[in-house]
Amino acid sequence: MPNPSRGPAMTVPASRWSAGMRALTHRNFQLFFSGQLISLIGTWMQTVALSWLVYKMTGSSLLLGTVGFASQFPVFLMAPVGGAAADRTNRHRLVITTQTVAMILAFILAGLTLLHRVREWHVLVLAAALGVVNAFDIPGRQAFLVDMVGKEDLMNAIALNSSMFNGARIIGPAVAGIVVAKIGEGWCFLINAVSYIAVIVGLLLMQIDCPPRSKSDSPLEDIIEGFRWASHTAPIRALLLLLGLVSLVGMPYTVLMPVFADHVLHGGAEVLAAVLRAHDPGAVRLGVLMGATGVGALLGALTLALRSGVRGLGRLVALTCGGFGVSLIAFSLSRSFWLSTSLLIPVGFCLMLQMASSNTLIQTMVPDALRGRVMAVYSMMFMGMAPFGALLGGALADRLGAPLTVAVGAAASVAGAGLFARKLPAFHGETRKLIMAQAVAGEEPTAGSGS
Repeated sequence: MPNPSRGPAMTVPASRWSAGMRALTHRNFQLFFSGQLISLIGTWMQTVALSWLVYKMTGSSLLLGTVGFASQFPVFLMAPVGGAAADRTNRHRLVITTQTVAMILAFILAGLTLLHRVREWHVLVLAAALGVVNAFDIPGRQAFLVDMVGKEDLMNAIALNSSMFNGARIIGPAVAGIVVAKIGEGWCFLINAVSYIAVIVGLLLMQIDCPPRSKSDSPLEDIIEGFRWASHTAPIRALLLLLGLVSLVGMPYTVLMPVFADHVLHGGAEVLAAVLRAHDPGAVRLGVLMGATGVGALLGALTLALRSGVRGLGRLVALTCGGFGVSLIAFSLSRSFWLSTSLLIPVGFCLMLQMASSNTLIQTMVPDALRGRVMAVYSMMFMGMAPFGALLGGALADRLGAPLTVAVGAAASVAGAGLFARKLPAFHGETRKLIMAQAVAGEEPTAGSGS
């Protein structure tokens, strides 16, 4: 519930922007935000450079999908354990541990690449290891937000966290495209490894109390309880199923982006590459395409940050999921580089609004004692389903081509959005009760009313 002390000045544009940044009034979140922003730029640089390295080494869409599978399948497999850990241990220490291990893995990848000893199996093993780390990091970090800002500013913290993620998504791929084209992928991996230092220092500087939430003696009982609550709570179940569908059939477009950059889309980036004196226009194209998605996603996250309640978010989830699918179909039909780049802006905008709005709704409905475990199920649907989509998308692209593969997945996302929209009115009462029970945005009654 918004703080009444902020008063009617919230209607003034300047005050609205101030309210949109209210989570940053918390010192711990300031430290988290600044450290993560630096680290995530490095993470996005590594993501783009790694996909380009794999594609350059093999030229295979299938192997691109396999690497995506290896990096995200452990999230599906291990996230329930990570969620239980987030509720049973100190979340602050858990996040410090996961970020430290991720930094070590990035240094190993950088060393192998810079020494010209990297092989396909190295990439697969390191990707799988990072996936195990993420299985603990994602639910732990998502649940940790409420410890930094409290329930009142949780929605804003989620939106700003998404804004930070996607601000880095703009900068990281663009820089990676230049660095890869000029001096190689290994330097992107090294920059990412060094960037983890910023977030680890920020975490160590925090003064925060994160006692364990779960009182159970059995980790297995904790995991089962989290699954039971998520599956038996209709609004949560519907949000999670829609997330899983989009991750399975819609998200593979990101895995196939090197194929679009190298074979499907031509022209446009050659002039930019010449200006940058880059030797590989395909890498520049890839960086620009990924950056365009990030621009749209950042705009989507900022749109959510300016909201002060959860009213109408359910309808927004349905609309943005449908918009994501329609924009992605248009992208799959385009053969112009700059048209495709512009179409990726609404793709990123709609996808981010759907994901962040779903995250917000789930976190406003879930009891704090179950937060880590339910966010683990969210991780399974958001990231855990993606590896199956990556593997399927890579295999289909080898047979049908990348454009048709992306179009089919986008059409399925539109169908899922329509089904979700039809079921929204049935969730009105239960959603209201859950939100009221958690005393978060109490006067904003529902995700399902379509208000």
